[in-house]
Amino acid sequence: MDPVTVIVAALTAGAVAGAQGTAATAVGELYSGLKALIASRFRGKPAAEAALRKFETDRETWKPVLEAELVRSRVDVDEQVVAAARRLMEVHDPSGAQAGKYRIDLRGAQGVLAGDHNVQHVTFTTPAPQQRDTPPQ
Repeated sequence: MDPVTVIVAALTAGAVAGAQGTAATAVGELYSGLKALIASRFRGKPAAEAALRKFETDRETWKPVLEAELVRSRVDVDEQVVAAARRLMEVHDPSGAQAGKYRIDLRGAQGVLAGDHNVQHVTFTTPAPQQRDTPPQ
């Protein structure tokens, strides 16, 4: 998963577990720590602060706004935040973490689709032959 997806997945897992009252102590602590870390990066940015706060109770509406604010504030490249999100997901979903679900390296990749339940249609074509710019002999 890309960093934004991991961060949002971790925030979702923590919020859902907390709302259902099923948050194990470790997940709850990791979630609180991740939220505090992100909030510190969002400090002084009202739109980002609001997105983080409102995401907890209305994830569907606020997810795209939160994702945009994570990128705009460069939180998605903050190693400490990404590591905290991955740690939460390792505790929340140990089998997924062990399978490498939250550690995908996409450097240099093109046409990539990462995540669950995605569909991608790819059409390969043969490139047209290139013409030479050399004069006839």
